[in-house]
Amino acid sequence: MIIEQAAEVLRIEADAIMGLVSKLDHRFTEMVEWICQSKGRVIIAGIGKSGLIGRKIAATLNSTGTNAFFLHPVEAMHGDLGMVCQGDVVLALSNSGETEELNLMIPSIRSIGCKVIAFTGNPESTLAGLSDLVIDMGVAKEACPLGLAPTSSTTALLAMGDALAVTLIEKKQFKSSDFKKFHPGGKLGQRLSKNVEEIMLSGSSIPMVDKDASLRDAIMVIDRFRLGVVLVVDREKRLEGILTDGDVRHLIALGPWNPDRSISAVMTRNPKHLAAGTAAYDALDLMEHHQITVLPITDDREMVVGVLHLHDILGKGQFKFSGK
Repeated sequence: MIIEQAAEVLRIEADAIMGLVSKLDHRFTEMVEWICQSKGRVIIAGIGKSGLIGRKIAATLNSTGTNAFFLHPVEAMHGDLGMVCQGDVVLALSNSGETEELNLMIPSIRSIGCKVIAFTGNPESTLAGLSDLVIDMGVAKEACPLGLAPTSSTTALLAMGDALAVTLIEKKQFKSSDFKKFHPGGKLGQRLSKNVEEIMLSGSSIPMVDKDASLRDAIMVIDRFRLGVVLVVDREKRLEGILTDGDVRHLIALGPWNPDRSISAVMTRNPKHLAAGTAAYDALDLMEHHQITVLPITDDREMVVGVLHLHDILGKGQFKFSGK
């Protein structure tokens, strides 16, 4: 019985989130544009459970490049309105739209010169009427069997906040390297604060072949080191080119296949590379921009001193990013 009840709660809350998909329209787009065009901050306001969700939304926005803070409506009416500036965008959270403390604050917020966006389950509510824009957060029912405790409604509110934050990440072109600036104490932040030489592979771990080697030799090195790449160097280990397993597949597809060809004839010349003293977050920027997973690391004479794989930055799969 317990498992069945828990499963039913999860189903109800999942349905509540999916129900928001059909409610997304031009108003969500307009909200994103307002926030991106604003020279101010995003202010989240709410009471009770909505306030708790509002704090989380503010934290998520801050950590992903959108300046935000939570404003308690009661404290706002007792002096905290001094933190609000003209041009700020206010997200007012209330499922019923009839939260008295929140609604009393809105006229004062508007008089400062802020746009107000209501996140409410009641588009006909007092809050909706006081706001410049209304995001419909209505859910079919609460997961609470008494219909009293905010459950589905707060879950939906949290999900919509995440949808806003992720949309702003894309709109503002927030990059993985920016993450380091806002999370210097986290695992990823610590890795990104290192220099490339601290995390790169070096010595016998570098997959290399001489520029006079054959394609067959190069493929054997790719297979042995399992990094998906081989660096092509001259006799002094100066970087001449690079060959990836993707290049090999392309050569096979084009045909005719000749594994005895010189690697110099098929390699990519002048590949992207970095110095060992480069910051890891700069290396990550370069990798994301050019959609590459392996970088040769060279000294000031362009002699290969290491190789850097994306996994060495992100921690062998602990973190994942999807770039465009």
